[in-house]
Amino acid sequence: MNILELALNVGGAAVAVALLLSAWRLLVGPTVTDRILALNTLYLCVVALVVLLRDALAPRFCSGSAPHCHAGFCRYGGAGARYVTRGDVVE
Repeated sequence: MNILELALNVGGAAVAVALLLSAWRLLVGPTVTDRILALNTLYLCVVALVVLLRDALAPRFCSGSAPHCHAGFCRYGGAGARYVTRGDVVE
């Protein structure tokens, strides 16, 4: 096993744990804000899992998923949580 396979295995395990914990927070979260952020974290984890699988299956290709993942988190998670807590997004 080379270092790339080891890194992909460790990353996949970490993403799997993050998926389970965010799914737990989505189901049991005490507030709606926690559930919104947990849903957004699930989205991030799925994108990370797709990137890891792509790297494992075809490591030669470049991925544009990281900017998409970051933009999705900033756009939807923060705005949704802020809307629920404050009632508006823009002050």
